[in-house]
Amino acid sequence: MDKLKDTRWKQRYSQLRKAFNQLQNALKIEAPDDIYRAGIIQFFEMTLELAWKTLKDYLESEQIDVKTPRETIQKAFEIEIIADGHIWIDALQKRNLMAHTYDEDRAREAEELIRSSYFTEISKLVVFFESKL
Repeated sequence: MDKLKDTRWKQRYSQLRKAFNQLQNALKIEAPDDIYRAGIIQFFEMTLELAWKTLKDYLESEQIDVKTPRETIQKAFEIEIIADGHIWIDALQKRNLMAHTYDEDRAREAEELIRSSYFTEISKLVVFFESKL
């Protein structure tokens, strides 16, 4: 195994873990106002970005070449690192809509998706990476 590739995913995972912890703490706010909701969404976007990039680096350390976020998610699903590829693909697609947090309805919808499904899937990936350290 290429030592650099093995180290790269671990370094990126360290960043993912920090972002994940911030998102987890933000989600403890039960009835966020618009400012806190925007923060939750921002933490999610950052965490999702680091999650797929860490996954990409991990796959490359396993000699699996992937290029795009979608391809990374599909391969991770195929080899059973993640259990629900549909939720991950949905999260990737919706993150672009989440940039419009000034739209209160979209922001509330985004927060609900993060709480109800996206956070759980990212949590499972964090557990996977912890088991590989």
